[in-house]
Amino acid sequence: MKKLLIVSLLVASGFAFVTISKHLKESPEFIQPSKQRSGNAATGYKYLTTGDYLKSGIPFNLFLMGTAKDTSNFLQRDGNNKNLAYNFTAVKAPNGELVVAPNCLQCHAQVFDGKLIVGLGNSLSDFTINRQGTALFAEKFLKNLQGTNVKKYEAAKSFIDALKAVSPQLVTSTKGVNLADALAALLVSHRDAKTLQWSDKSLFTLPTEMIPTDVPAWWLLKKKNAMFYNGFGRGDFGKFLMGSNLLTVSDTTEATEVDSHFNDVLAYINSIQPPKFPGPINTAMASEGKAVFSATCKKCHGSYGDSVSYPNLLIPEEIIKTDSALYTANYSNPQMVNWFNNSWFSTGDHPAKLVPYRGYIAPPLDGIWITAPYLHNGSVPDLETLLNSKKRPKYWKRDFTRIVYNYDIPGYKYETKNEPGNNEVYNTTQKGFSNEGHYFGDKLSDAERRNVIEYLKTL
Repeated sequence: MKKLLIVSLLVASGFAFVTISKHLKESPEFIQPSKQRSGNAATGYKYLTTGDYLKSGIPFNLFLMGTAKDTSNFLQRDGNNKNLAYNFTAVKAPNGELVVAPNCLQCHAQVFDGKLIVGLGNSLSDFTINRQGTALFAEKFLKNLQGTNVKKYEAAKSFIDALKAVSPQLVTSTKGVNLADALAALLVSHRDAKTLQWSDKSLFTLPTEMIPTDVPAWWLLKKKNAMFYNGFGRGDFGKFLMGSNLLTVSDTTEATEVDSHFNDVLAYINSIQPPKFPGPINTAMASEGKAVFSATCKKCHGSYGDSVSYPNLLIPEEIIKTDSALYTANYSNPQMVNWFNNSWFSTGDHPAKLVPYRGYIAPPLDGIWITAPYLHNGSVPDLETLLNSKKRPKYWKRDFTRIVYNYDIPGYKYETKNEPGNNEVYNTTQKGFSNEGHYFGDKLSDAERRNVIEYLKTL
């Protein structure tokens, strides 16, 4: 009898463990909020577009020799920035030399229908080129300068060293995807966690594979309790937003000075509103779509309009079923997590930390009509295929020269291909590029999906 009781207890406890484990694995997880610094939005915008958060770059005159004059001046900047593209900034290096450095708008802005949309993730990036040759050419040219021009090489050295180190690995097969997360991981592998000082030799080994992302819109951040697609960026958002500083930062003294501006940058980002859909919307269909959305999508993506809410949920892999490569790569590499959580970024009165998770955050959907392609890796070209997985193309191509957007079922107009092609063809069979998962729209009828799309245009 005693043996039977013990066996019964073991079976019962085993069943309870399996049941609880299954529940824990398959239940969405709420993200607790973190205290954020306040700041001045106008000051943050000025620093974002003209500030020296990168203090090394290509000498100004050399940069102008290698690039065409930009007359668009979308940002209405003056002085040395007037004729630079919006995603570059002229700054003074510590030795007083004028240099041109990339700014945050490389990834976080895009020209759309002739207008610059600051905060829109850039879906036109080209990481298919190894730029180490450019860095080596600039280095050789600048090293040969004599006299007072020697300062030009000094001003460019940090930037060139970083480009030489990361460029050979920072390459992907397809235009339009982003490798900024992978770039951050590569950069920290060359920096001391405590001092942030640069090492020409990598301090730890990272996987060689490059896992792509699509850049999320900045205007969504104000609703989020965590950053990045897997929601593992916790604590102070400013510490993450200043990540580009890792390209050229000299030490923690410089990092602290740059960080002192990113409360204002965060205030500016939180002030950005999504652009309104520019075309007509069928209000009857949108009303029907709202009802369907409330019944099937609201619990993960929140509510909009008069009653705004956002649940801040992490969705486990077992539920979302989208490509799993990202949440174990880039920032999520164990080496990167260990480095970050023991680095300068995790110290002070507003620390940040990385908390890995096997799944992805269900994002807010404000302005979703303009944020194609969809899913965290940009593998789905439009809202129609997002809501109907059976229509998702295995290989698809969009035109990167003449951008054509489909406003009816918002997303990029594309051609379906029968096989992988050049670097403009998105190949969903590659690791990290899968278009699987998020099957929740499949159970809807064609009419319901069409109505939901019409409703999404209103967000």
